Amino acid sequence: MLDALEAGPTTLAQLVAATGLARPTVHRLALALVHHRLVSRDIQGRFVLGSRLVELASAAGEDRLIASAGPVLMQLRDATGESAQIFRRQGDWRVCVASAERPIGLRDTIPVGTQLSMKAGSAAQVLLAWEDHDRLLEGLQSARFTPTVLAGVRRRGWGQSLGEREPGVASVSAPVRGPSGRVIAAVSISGPIERLTRQPGRLHAEVVCNAGRLLTEALRKNND
Repeated sequence: MLDALEAGPTTLAQLVAATGLARPTVHRLALALVHHRLVSRDIQGRFVLGSRLVELASAAGEDRLIASAGPVLMQLRDATGESAQIFRRQGDWRVCVASAERPIGLRDTIPVGTQLSMKAGSAAQVLLAWEDHDRLLEGLQSARFTPTVLAGVRRRGWGQSLGEREPGVASVSAPVRGPSGRVIAAVSISGPIERLTRQPGRLHAEVVCNAGRLLTEALRKNND
């Protein structure tokens, strides 16, 4: 059925013809795929490939992202003097998939594998800002940031937070895009507000965005 949908929007009758399965079977399977977001429906009610397939394709690129992450994160850490991380969204959480910790002094330690909320923090802002309208509205429910904040993230190309996730901690994040152009991760720095100040983006947005571009280019080259 997914192969049949690769060509574009398809009616139930066309799915039946393409698969050779009985109409009730095709209908039941199609609804199950819709439930799991592997299939969706357009405004005319036709079946189309769903957003979950994009997420799975992004996850397949995670190893390439992690393989490229080490040198970029260390460069980012050394340039800013703060701990650097990469976050990916997994359902209602954002997960740290790579990090480079500040070696000495007060730091914000986020080990690889740490699950953090999608409702607070600059990385959550970045991972949510470019989502489709429905997921954007869902993500804003009970969030510490507002639609205006996310509009600013999209306009500037980076996000910042002051004590959103944890009191006294500031952060700056920028998007990492997959070969399709979709945001698949956020690269971040985080540390105490006393060092990052109350305008951490003014200090560090340029170098964080550059790290995001380097990772995006690495994924594009690996895909080629």
